[in-house]
Amino acid sequence: MQTVTLNNGVQMPILGFGVYQIPPEQTEQAVTEALAAGYRLLDTAAAYGNEEAVGRAVKKSGIPREELFVTTKLWVQDAPAEENAQRAFDASARKLGLDYLDLYLMHQPYGDVYGQWRAMEALNREGRAKAIGVANFYPDRLVDLVLNNEITPAVNQIETHPFFQRTADQDLMREHGVQIQSWGGFAEGKNDLFTNALLSGIGAEHGKSVAQVVLRWLTQRGVVAIPKSVRAERMAENIDIFGFELDDDQMAAISTLDTGTTLFFDHHDPKMVTWLAPRRLDA
Repeated sequence: MQTVTLNNGVQMPILGFGVYQIPPEQTEQAVTEALAAGYRLLDTAAAYGNEEAVGRAVKKSGIPREELFVTTKLWVQDAPAEENAQRAFDASARKLGLDYLDLYLMHQPYGDVYGQWRAMEALNREGRAKAIGVANFYPDRLVDLVLNNEITPAVNQIETHPFFQRTADQDLMREHGVQIQSWGGFAEGKNDLFTNALLSGIGAEHGKSVAQVVLRWLTQRGVVAIPKSVRAERMAENIDIFGFELDDDQMAAISTLDTGTTLFFDHHDPKMVTWLAPRRLDA
């Protein structure tokens, strides 16, 4: 497994396993199979409702803790955000059954972002979160956070796939020492991604699937990817991407698929902000 080095020296696998939208009752088995397939980066969130299942799989695996890289995410907190963020971290760590997290992300750029970030900085200084970062931060919000706080986010997890490639965002992150991570790497199959003629053709040249081409394209760009599957054979296929390389012409061809816009939702859209920002998790 290849790794990237975060801005505080922490090593992070460039390919991991995500559990978004996997029901809690299926998550433990899925994570167990992912760990057996060789994944060591696991990505969950308080909002996914499956942290406990991830924790059970980790415990039963018997894999030494230092060999795993576990990420979860902080949802938007009510005031006092700093205190509530600390409590939310404690709840996530308890559900996961872990003394520390390798990466703790602020899930949305809403609410008292600064209060939440102060709590996360404290967790990082205490060693309870080895690295801290954000998710869904557009460049303006990310740079504002970087310039006005002591600790620069180690990671920004954002929608990144062949139809929304985020190359300018990645360049900006690189300038500030922030690692880009993809969510929705397969665009959830939108725009007929898995039957796309260009991606299929490139896959045929290498004897690889479209999914493998997409993951290779992401990781070759230096983007951390966290594909999700509940099928063991797909998990094995998705992790088998380091034995081939896309050439410059193939990378350039894939760049032509970029539409420059989200296929899901825009965090700048006032209607989305109005709907998403006040939502809270059940206690």
